[in-house]
Amino acid sequence: MDALKTYWRRLQQFVLPLRCLLCGAAGFAGMDLCADCAAELPRNRSCCARCALPLATGAALCGECQRRAPPWDAAWAPFRYGWPLDRLESRYKFGSDLAAGRTLSILWQREPCPIGLPQLLLTVPLHRHRLRRRGYNQALELARPLARALDVPLRHDALERRRSTDAQTELDAVARRRNVHGAFAVREDIALPAHVAILDDVMTTGATLAECTRVLRRAGVQRVDVWALARAPSPRVTG
Repeated sequence: MDALKTYWRRLQQFVLPLRCLLCGAAGFAGMDLCADCAAELPRNRSCCARCALPLATGAALCGECQRRAPPWDAAWAPFRYGWPLDRLESRYKFGSDLAAGRTLSILWQREPCPIGLPQLLLTVPLHRHRLRRRGYNQALELARPLARALDVPLRHDALERRRSTDAQTELDAVARRRNVHGAFAVREDIALPAHVAILDDVMTTGATLAECTRVLRRAGVQRVDVWALARAPSPRVTG
């Protein structure tokens, strides 16, 4: 079976060779990115241990988490939301560019997870109206191959979005919290384990993930981690 998969992958690359989605050069390491563009991706190496906010120094916690810790236990965001990853993310999320999504998923799978793996991986749900318009849940499509690679069970239906909310993109931190307050619920017929992680594509202020965390806590989950592909360097950054 592995040999057959390798054959079809090589055949596909021969017929449709990999090309960098950013500059058009030849793909690199099985991705639609060239080596130079891949090297420019902003890894989130120095960051807050609690919220993954990028930090200039090696401090364990950012100032905000020292003053008031978020409701979740730990965060993992392997990239910073900046050039050129932000262009790939925008094309994937708003431009229906599934090739960009596939590339982002591969990049995430190749990053080591610095925290303990959960018993179950969940994704931030879209309201059915937005899901119908977009055609896919960008967080779920990133989560599926990542869950397989890490051998972590994934459920897309444990969390529900009760009501439609405004897009978070143009809102400030306070408005974001108000926007998602009471927007999520855990399905009553689903039993959750003690340790789960909730995944989204980009984390800016963390308002959405915080609201999901509170709902999961009320449902009896003891430990909640938050995962995001990328973390905005400050709440003012769009994401």
